[in-house]
Amino acid sequence: MSTAEGRMTSQTGAPIGQTPIPRASTEDDNATIGQLVGDLTQDLSRLLRQELELAKAEIRQEATKAGKATGMLAAAGFAGYMTAVLLSLAAVFGLAYLIGLGWAALVVAVLWGIAGAVLYSSGRTRLRTVSPKPERTIETLKEDAAWLRHPTS
Repeated sequence: MSTAEGRMTSQTGAPIGQTPIPRASTEDDNATIGQLVGDLTQDLSRLLRQELELAKAEIRQEATKAGKATGMLAAAGFAGYMTAVLLSLAAVFGLAYLIGLGWAALVVAVLWGIAGAVLYSSGRTRLRTVSPKPERTIETLKEDAAWLRHPTS
């Protein structure tokens, strides 16, 4: 018998006169660990589902905002188009006082044709520099595959 804080205890550690609480067997420990692992798995699964639902909701919200912004940009593009048409008409009628209506329309049309040709040439040149393959992604995937083959190197 030993004393701990002035109380007498038996070899099992229980106070004298009280029955010691039996220790759970190994099978109970395994069942408890199994239950804990099962609970953990369920919690992780629930957490992942909730995170996925949150991500879906955020994506839906952002897609709605992007759709509205795209609509505004399309409307701005149409307004710009109408502005260009009306300014072109104004230029035609303004030049008509100097060189006649037919010639004025021809001059404005040629100016628009030149602008279109320059934009086409510039866009075509830039389009040729576009690579359809994601080069950096392919390179990092190759590096990841190499690391997976030899993780210690």
